Amino acid sequence: MSNLYIIGTPIGNLGDLSFRAVEILKTVDLVACEDTRRTLKLLNHFGIRVKLVSCRAQNEGAAAEKVISALNEGQTAAYASDAGTPALSDPGAVLVRLAVEAGHEAIPIPGPSAFASLVSVAGGRDKSVLFEGFLSPKTGRRRSRLRELLAQESAFVLYESPFRIFKLLEDLAEFDKDRYICIGREMTKVHEEYIRGSAGEIKANLAKKSEQLGEFSVFISGKKSD
Repeated sequence: MSNLYIIGTPIGNLGDLSFRAVEILKTVDLVACEDTRRTLKLLNHFGIRVKLVSCRAQNEGAAAEKVISALNEGQTAAYASDAGTPALSDPGAVLVRLAVEAGHEAIPIPGPSAFASLVSVAGGRDKSVLFEGFLSPKTGRRRSRLRELLAQESAFVLYESPFRIFKLLEDLAEFDKDRYICIGREMTKVHEEYIRGSAGEIKANLAKKSEQLGEFSVFISGKKSD
């Protein structure tokens, strides 16, 4: 039995990679990753040289076979998605399942997560928080799912692109204009920013900016949290 380490990587600031993650990356025989170019940049920053294997959503099953073959030979491996914790709106779950089914151990190396980071500063008073990730880009499906989420008592977190953030805020303002929201933009990066308030207030704030940089993480409070 060999070990497959699932590593949480920085969502922006490379200094957020843990000491333990660095040591693991230095010792494994190969690193499977969502984007070899992104992961190579991270490894170079820490002076780490190791074999890389592409393992993205489009080829995760086939790539998993290569990783498992290495594990079967007694090698150790790690998996890292582009940013944050694997399997949270990122690949990784398929590889983990197949590796475990093959008799190997999957070991988490905790690290950055946009979801956890946003919840920690959102100021929500909800007992439970649902992670939804990206909604469907199709208008009907997006609005239908958003209505379902808003009807629940728990808070929830969405990820959204800068191209659709205004549409999301417009939908939220239409469905529940008073719901408390906190959005995180460019978290841990130079232009890091958090905006809190109702959907209408946040939309007006964003509209003042010349451009919307990076992806957004959006915390929406639960139906009965206030």
